[in-house]
Amino acid sequence: MRIAILGTGAGARQHAARLSSLGHQVVVGTRDPEATLARTRPDMMGTRPFAVFHADHPELALATFAEAAEAGELVINGIDGANAVAALTALPAGALAGKTLIDYAVPYVYQPPGDAEHSWPTPWGEMPRLDPVDTDSLAEQIQRALPGTRVVKTFVTQEQETVVNPAEFGGGDHTMFLAGDDEDAKTAARELLTSYGWSDIVDAGPLAAARGLEMYAHFHTALGIALGRRFGVKIVR
Repeated sequence: MRIAILGTGAGARQHAARLSSLGHQVVVGTRDPEATLARTRPDMMGTRPFAVFHADHPELALATFAEAAEAGELVINGIDGANAVAALTALPAGALAGKTLIDYAVPYVYQPPGDAEHSWPTPWGEMPRLDPVDTDSLAEQIQRALPGTRVVKTFVTQEQETVVNPAEFGGGDHTMFLAGDDEDAKTAARELLTSYGWSDIVDAGPLAAARGLEMYAHFHTALGIALGRRFGVKIVR
């Protein structure tokens, strides 16, 4: 399958490498391919320059967001939450029409206005805030902006290293969640998760449930800090 991954961050790279190893034709989208390849410094999260990763995976095509979206039969959104809606709605009309868009972005606002009384310090700095939160979600915003696209929220409750390789924990016997309004799109997301190795996939319901999946990011981070390592989550029923 031709799969487009929009974004070049650490998470997007995990999906690109894994999907390529599974035999898919992968196109990675970025705002400016030349600028992306020209960067020589790690990003704000300490991720090595994309050119280094690309040298290890020359089979991956790098294109603009528009070129990648148009080429993909299925599209994965790895654009950061603060810029995702603007970047996706700037694509040419029809680039995502009728396609399944798997969204795993967290609507983080980094370096929020200071409020010492409500500060949440972490080992890497102030915890970013969620916006939207509670009464809306990034996934729903994307769906409203792209009514002809079938949006599914998934991957967001784990680090992407774990998403693409669930066997790292408990032999893969832990739980992934998805939410969406289109059953065919959820089936496509479920099939992709199964190919990654997930066996316990919980359908959380309509896309409005993405609010809960996105808000879970804060709890997952708190647990990760407390445990001092990555981990999996299992729903016992």
